[in-house]
Amino acid sequence: MAFVVLDEGESLESALRRFKRKVQQGAIIKEIKKHSTYFKPGEKRRMKEAQARKRMRRRVKRDRDLEY
Repeated sequence: MAFVVLDEGESLESALRRFKRKVQQGAIIKEIKKHSTYFKPGEKRRMKEAQARKRMRRRVKRDRDLEY
């Protein structure tokens, strides 16, 4: 679990920013969303394949842009 200790003289806003950064770096939100709903095994597989296709399209596009 992410937590932040307030330093002396530190504003609440800066401590909140540090907390949000820690939560993002720890991928806590992503993990919670992943476990919040149940997906059937076939559905999981289809989603995983779709993500792989998306990654491949991005990689091909980036490589194509680098060639020019």
